[in-house]
Amino acid sequence: MGEVEIRTYEPNDLGDCRKLWEVLTQKHRDIYDDQTIGGEDSGKYFNEHLELVGIDNIWVSEKDGEVMGMAGLMKTPYEGWELEPIVVKPEFRGQSIGGKLIEHVIEEAKTRGIKYISIRPVFRNKEAFTIFHNLGFDKVGTVELFMELSEKPGDWKPGAKLHDLDFEY
Repeated sequence: MGEVEIRTYEPNDLGDCRKLWEVLTQKHRDIYDDQTIGGEDSGKYFNEHLELVGIDNIWVSEKDGEVMGMAGLMKTPYEGWELEPIVVKPEFRGQSIGGKLIEHVIEEAKTRGIKYISIRPVFRNKEAFTIFHNLGFDKVGTVELFMELSEKPGDWKPGAKLHDLDFEY
C-alpha cells in the first residue's frame, strides 16, 4: 500500500470531488435534519465552487489512486482567505487525512504570503470545532446570527453562549 499523497486538483478529479461535495452536503443535511439542503444535485455546486476558486486552490488527498478527501482555499471579499471546503470520505475519517489536508493548505497559504486564513464550521459540528481548534484555529472573527422566520421552526438546540448572551444552534 502506498502513502497518502496531497496534490493539486486535476481535471480528472471532477467526479471524485463532486462526490465529496455530496458527502459534505449530506453531513449538513444530517446536522440540520433537513434533506433539502443543497437541492437534488448537490454535487453540481462543486462545479460552481471550482469555477469561483480555480484549480490552483483545491487539493486532494489520494492513496493508491483513490481520492479520499479534498480541501480548498477561497479568496473572500474582505481581503482574506477561507479554508473551504474540507471534506474526507466517511470510510477514511479518523486517519488524520483531514488534518493533513488542512496542514497542507496552511503551508500553501504561508508560501503565498497570506497573513491569515479563516474557516466557518457549522456550529452544531462540535467534532469539527475540536479538530480546527487543535490545528491552531483559536481566534474568533465574525459570527453569523440567524433569526427564524418560518412558521414551522427548525430544530434549534439551546446551549450556545457568546458574550454572556444565550443562543440556540
